[in-house]
Order: sequence, then structure tokens, then C-alpha cells
Amino acid sequence: MPADVTCDVLPETVLTVEQAQERILETIQAITETEQLELSQANGRLLAETIQAGFDVPPHRNSAMDGYAFAHESLASTATLQQIGISWAGRPYLGSVSLGECVRIMTGACLPEGTDTVEMQENTQQQADQITLHTRPQCGEHVRYPGDDFKQGEIILETGRKLTAADLGLIASLGIPAVKVIRKPRIAFLSTGDELQTLGTPLAWGQIYDSNRYTLRALLQNLPVELIDLGIIPDQPHAVEQAFIQAQQQADLLITSGGVSVGEADFVTRSLQKLGEINFWKMAMKPGKPLAQGRLGNCLFFGLPGNPVSVMATFLLFVRPAILKLAGINVVQPRLHPALTLTPLKKVPGRKDFQRGIYTETAEGYQVRSTGKQESHLLRSMSQANCFIVLERDSGDVGAGSQVNILLFESLS
Repeated sequence: MPADVTCDVLPETVLTVEQAQERILETIQAITETEQLELSQANGRLLAETIQAGFDVPPHRNSAMDGYAFAHESLASTATLQQIGISWAGRPYLGSVSLGECVRIMTGACLPEGTDTVEMQENTQQQADQITLHTRPQCGEHVRYPGDDFKQGEIILETGRKLTAADLGLIASLGIPAVKVIRKPRIAFLSTGDELQTLGTPLAWGQIYDSNRYTLRALLQNLPVELIDLGIIPDQPHAVEQAFIQAQQQADLLITSGGVSVGEADFVTRSLQKLGEINFWKMAMKPGKPLAQGRLGNCLFFGLPGNPVSVMATFLLFVRPAILKLAGINVVQPRLHPALTLTPLKKVPGRKDFQRGIYTETAEGYQVRSTGKQESHLLRSMSQANCFIVLERDSGDVGAGSQVNILLFESLS
């Protein structure tokens, strides 16, 4: 950042929200380091190896039904067969079955030698060891063959796949107990401010409880990350710098809240400039204009504003996509939906507004109403809201009955 750009003087050209989002993502490379995980711990992780079948699955002919197995050729001369044994799943019948004979067979059990067809028990009648078929099945009916699912040597899953429950079952069917996956991004986060107090302790005059770290923790827990909570850092240059150094050594990305505005005690941006590099600092957005983004060596940095609504808005719109790209997950811009506003909306041209709203879906489409006051310190408005009402940079006040665009919170989770 140029030396003459200070906290109280904006650059001539302030980034738009879209420009800031693009600039952030173009600087991020996905993590390539891997780790070995037991299969039970790998759900939702990105696969870092190719999975190849070491054998046919299923590995043997088996029955798809509870019933009777026999040679189809037997039905050329009779519809009644003599039962000579039972084949259980896991305990197959080991003898050979001749023409005119059959074995009782359970679902998943191996077909004995000499058999090629299964008839379900509902279509048979038993008298002692005599089994009469009421229907004439096709040859091979109700039989599963080796390699029906996949064959030995076949590529089952490719590198980069996000593992699902079905994928894990597939891998387990090959007897593979552990897989190589991309390690999770390590995300450090902290709050700055002498006014912040730890929960459970009494407040002195002028103090407030630190809510931002709890908000950030909950937002981060929705993502595939490892968390490093660095706590509350006082407004002291040395303390801020030491926290930055710790994060640079331990984390892939650091998130701070507070200390990026214009006050004399706002040391975050200054420390970032001293220890790392600033990508940008301000943008034409409300809430959340003072967003500092840059790097501390290999550690990405996001300095969020101190007001709680600004924290949530900037996290959802900028930090969340950055973490997804860092984790190797495709970043898709969430869709805006047209909606009819039921309440008038106040706006001053110059910044793109993300106002808190409550939408409902009707037969005619979306309707939305404001949560009320839109000051960025009113966290309750985020608790009540289920969407952002997105008002473009050059727009002014919007009257009730006008069409606006809304961004659903569910698309940001």
C-alpha cells in the first residue's frame, strides 16, 4: 500500500464488491498437501489418490433373492426339484448340484457348482425335501455375477472427488481401510480490542463481551477446516504483531475482527503492512467497507471490521469463497432471486448495500421485508434475517412494491 494512503484517505478508485471478490480468488492456490485418514473419518473430504479395484465386485456368483438355486436345464423335464442342502451368506454350500436337484439359498449367498438360476421362494411350494416351482424363470434369473458392480483393475474413483457416503461404501467393498485425502485448511481467527471481555466475567465500564469470535467459529464450523482460536488480542502493536507471527507459522489463513478502521488504536492494517503485504483495504460495500485483505508470507489474511453485522457479511461474501478455493472446492457465485419488497428501503448511492431481510416464497414468487434498522452493530437483525436484500451501488431509496434482488442465506451455508 502506498505510504500516503492512510486510514482516513480513500484511494481514488475504490474496488467494487465484484472486483474485490475476483481479486481475492485469483491470488489463491488450492492446498495440495495430503494426509492418510481411516475410511470412517473421510466423509466429505477431497480424495488425493485414484482408487482402483483389486478384484471383481461382487467376487462370486450370488443370489439376489431368498429362494432356490438349480440348473435351468432341470426344468426341461420337471417342475419339482429335490432339495439337497442350504447355501447361506457367508456359509456357502460346498457340494455340487446335479440335474433335478436344488439348494435353499439366501440373498447374497454363493451359487453352488452346477447351478445357474434362482427362483424366489414366493413362487415355490415345499413338501418335505421336494420343491415345486409355480413359474418358469429365465436362465440366470436372480443371479448376480462377478464384476457386476465393477471389475478388477477398473478405476473406481478419481483424484479430487469429494467423498460421499456411497463412495465410502464403495471403497469399503474393496477392503480398503484408509484413503489419502487433501488436508483441511488451517484457519486462525482472533478478535482485537481493549474493550472486549471474555464471556462469564463481569463487565467494567466501557467494556463489551466478545461476540465476533463465536460468530466466526460457528461460520467456520460449516466448512471443511481446522480451527485455531487465538483469542482476544489487546490494542497493542506488539501483541497484534505476535499474534500475526503465530498465525503465519501455524495457519493457512488468518481472520481478525476489529482494528481495520481509522482509529489511532487500530493496529491490524498497520501490522499487516509491516509484516506482510496488503492486496486491498477498502471497497464500495455496506456493511463492511473497511476490509483488509492480504498475506502474511504464505498465510492469507482477512481483517474484518469490528461491527458484528459487518463481520458476518464480509465473511460470507469474501472469506467463505476464499476458504472453499483453498480447500480445493469449486467456488460458485450464489444466485440472486428477484423479490417484491413489502417495505420501503433507505439507501444512499455510492456503495452496494447488503441489507438484512426476511423473505417468504409465494405462488407469485419471492416477497421480502426489511428487518428494520440497518446499522452494522445490530446483530439481532442478522439473527432475524434469512436473506440479504442486495441494492446496487448507484441506487437510492427503494419504495415498497418495488422489485429488488435477494441473496438467500441458505445459499451461503
